[in-house]
Amino acid sequence: MPLIQVGKVSALPTDSVMEVLVGHQPYAICNVGGTIHAIDGVCLHRGGPLGQGQIHDGRVVCPYHLWEFDCRTGAYDYDPTKGVATFAVKIEGDNILLQVP
Repeated sequence: MPLIQVGKVSALPTDSVMEVLVGHQPYAICNVGGTIHAIDGVCLHRGGPLGQGQIHDGRVVCPYHLWEFDCRTGAYDYDPTKGVATFAVKIEGDNILLQVP
């Protein structure tokens, strides 16, 4: 699986999230306490853009209906058996590299 540069660490403040597109697929790149994580960018509930949400206690909060997903595991906060996919990231200098399928 290839690594694709999707952003800069310096452009993603601690406890924030950004949306990136690889082809037509959105991803949410989360900075939780200084550690970068990546999850699927589409909320399970109504397809909201997780990368346009906010970080709260290590979870990204969907801007549409406030569903929350753990940035490390992708688990949905009210039912951990549900969740979004996670993706590997690698940091090289200031570059965020995302491993995409």
